[in-house]
Amino acid sequence: MFDNLSEKLDKAFHILKGHGKITEINVADTLKEVRRALLDADVNFKIAKEFTNTVKEKAIGQDVLTTLQPGQLLVKLVKDELTELMGGDVAGINLSGNPTVILMSGLQGSGKTTFSGKLANHLKTKRNKKPLLVACDVYRPAAINQLHVVGDQIGVEVYSELGNNNPVEIALNAVKYAKEKGYNVVIVDTAGRLAVDEEMMTEIANVHKALNPQETLFVVDSMTGQDAVNTAKAFNDRLNFDGVILTKLDGDTRGGAALTIKSVVNKPIKFVGTGEKMEAIDVFYPNRMAERILGMGDVVSLVERAQEQFNEEEARKLQKKIAKNEFGFDDFLSQIQQVKKMGNMKDLVGMIPGASKAMKDVEIEDDAFKHIEAIIYSMTPAERSRPAIIDMKRKTRIAKGAGRRIEEVNQLMKQFDQMSKMMKMMQGPGGKNLMKMMGGMKGMR
Repeated sequence: MFDNLSEKLDKAFHILKGHGKITEINVADTLKEVRRALLDADVNFKIAKEFTNTVKEKAIGQDVLTTLQPGQLLVKLVKDELTELMGGDVAGINLSGNPTVILMSGLQGSGKTTFSGKLANHLKTKRNKKPLLVACDVYRPAAINQLHVVGDQIGVEVYSELGNNNPVEIALNAVKYAKEKGYNVVIVDTAGRLAVDEEMMTEIANVHKALNPQETLFVVDSMTGQDAVNTAKAFNDRLNFDGVILTKLDGDTRGGAALTIKSVVNKPIKFVGTGEKMEAIDVFYPNRMAERILGMGDVVSLVERAQEQFNEEEARKLQKKIAKNEFGFDDFLSQIQQVKKMGNMKDLVGMIPGASKAMKDVEIEDDAFKHIEAIIYSMTPAERSRPAIIDMKRKTRIAKGAGRRIEEVNQLMKQFDQMSKMMKMMQGPGGKNLMKMMGGMKGMR
């Protein structure tokens, strides 16, 4: 995400690196390039200009010209200002009320229905809530069917009323049903349109007035850039919503919506969608996003995602296997599955400091492990549990069964052997201390 913006900001800061002495002139030149990068990312001209003017004032105020590392200080000032521009502090979701009512709003095609499911899944798995999804798009039967499919996928009930074309009635009946059945969160998916129109605004305003929801969220496709910001303003004028959800942030987005929506509507971004899977939802942390935009990575989020897939009982079993030299390809396959659950590979690489820059021309596919899995699945149970028995004859059969070259099988065997040795070393005192430290990072925010 934000690859183009990150690259252009990096080039802007190179202006400073190319000079032995930092002057007010080349700081101004750098900030001019920063402003250009923001404009290319579809940031409003007025906001981009105010942004660079603020950074310049702070740079001069902190005497950036006479510091030992002026380039680093300027990067920090830009990071801090980006964080403020995107909202400053992380915004929580209001889960008061019995049940909590969350009203989803947005244009057709913004990803509203899919994200309603993602939010329900997030609240169910991360917050131990019992959510009910409500289909209030009475104009598109396909939208109601889509919500039922999503509900089945995540194991969440969907409330809908066939033949009822009154969304206010459906929503009120759903809340009553939720109280009777013990649901503590009601997520109402409303109708979207292809453009903002008076009929649509009146309808959703009526639903909002009748429900008086704890949270009204505006869902916006981040790939629509500045248009998304204008749409958000139109919705906010009528609904006075509580927060923004940015979808499709994993796509080829320029970033204008994420960077400017807070300053235009003065409402925080609460969640972002980062992929197609139901688990691809993240709480929005402005400071972490600013660090990622500037190529600093996001180690805390990476560790948090790893911790979500971390099973202490399984880890103990794995440790015993490693200690006894019994770590096999079935265990390796299990680790791959856990990594895949953490999110799409490009997103994960972006969380490693410097990795996005180092791998900017490398295409990272979501099915990066596909050929490795094919090779392992081509092995017999005995071969997977005791890799040492795999000789050349077996390798030939495995390669043929997986539809891969024998060189790839050899490469996997070599990598597996190196990883096994490294994991064995991690069992020593130093390795155990490292694992403890990683565990301690679980609570970092």
